[in-house]
Amino acid sequence: MFSLADKVALVTGAASGIGEAIVRAYAEAGAFVYVADRDEAGGRRVAETIHGAFLPCDVSREDACRQAIQTVLDTHGRCDILVNNAGIGHVGTALTTTGDDLDRLYAVNVKGVLFCSQAVLPGMIERRSGSIVNLASIGGVIAVRDRLAYCATKFAVVGLTKSMALDHADSQVRVNCLCPGRVETPFVQARIAEYPDPQKAYAEMAATQALGRMARPEEIAAAALYLASDESAFVTGSALIIDGGWSAGK
Repeated sequence: MFSLADKVALVTGAASGIGEAIVRAYAEAGAFVYVADRDEAGGRRVAETIHGAFLPCDVSREDACRQAIQTVLDTHGRCDILVNNAGIGHVGTALTTTGDDLDRLYAVNVKGVLFCSQAVLPGMIERRSGSIVNLASIGGVIAVRDRLAYCATKFAVVGLTKSMALDHADSQVRVNCLCPGRVETPFVQARIAEYPDPQKAYAEMAATQALGRMARPEEIAAAALYLASDESAFVTGSALIIDGGWSAGK
């Protein structure tokens, strides 16, 4: 339904999970997609299957973000779509989270969004066209128990999204973010397997959503496809909640 024909996109954290699903959705819709990730083996695997290109990128480093975007610009002359998907998590409260923990999450989850956006915005502003899609979380809209640092950074992503959308609306550059609930990615599956009773842990995590299950990566990718497409031309500054009803009663 949503075409990205002749568009050039870069997706960070795209070697697996939600990022990989977004890459595949964009490629199917006709975009040429750059798969940016620290995981070279996984990133190259994904890029090869969609006939895209892999870019090594540690989003916590400003120079790496600028180099990745410059490669896109040097090759295609433009970057139409940026998806800031790379992110990391942490379990802890105010009593168990250290300053180093917060700095580590902030460097990836917040600075990574800023660095990549700063590198791509000038070209988008000059062309008066472009879509930036940030991956926040339901933890950027409501508090999640034992996720202090994670929630702090994801609330920041929602704030960054709204600020950038407002600041650059007159240039017709759109900036939105997605706020997923729990998504059944390989990372989540691996964490569940570490519990003493994985079956019980899975059931409890699924029950958090009112629909009684976790999301599939493809369901988040479908929303990312909409926000990147021309069909969402009047959508900017939005934090789209995709949480299976988790926050409906809050």
